[in-house]
Amino acid sequence: MSRVEDKLKQMGLSLPPAPTPGGNYIPAVRTGNLVFLSGVTPRRPDGTPFAGKLGKDLTVDEGYEAARICCLNLLANLKQEIGDLDKVTHIVKLLGMVNADPDFTQPPAVVNGCSDLLVELYGDRGRHARSAVGLATLPGGVAVEIEMIAEVSG
Repeated sequence: MSRVEDKLKQMGLSLPPAPTPGGNYIPAVRTGNLVFLSGVTPRRPDGTPFAGKLGKDLTVDEGYEAARICCLNLLANLKQEIGDLDKVTHIVKLLGMVNADPDFTQPPAVVNGCSDLLVELYGDRGRHARSAVGLATLPGGVAVEIEMIAEVSG
């Protein structure tokens, strides 16, 4: 087991099965030492989508948790692509999209759920550039969708 997965286990977390694409695309594309990960959405532990609008149906704390689940899904897809999460040399960029009520002004606080977990797991290698935006809707009404670019070795 990788050090990153060990750390997840110590945190009481584990990687879910890698999510399957919901359309005509693939979960990851590697070019050179960069891996571009398609956007992922969160599912609750019982398998139901983590749906709702932030600022209307869901609190910032609930959105933060949804973003952490997205992070685990991203890491599962990354592991599927590179085999070992310890090969990550740097998390380069996140794009966090939040299903937000028009008056909701805290998408960055929601996407911190993913960012914070990456820094907990990778330290400075987990610090990344990021955009966090509120959108009128997301597929299936999910709360959050996040995509990632990671630099890897080997």
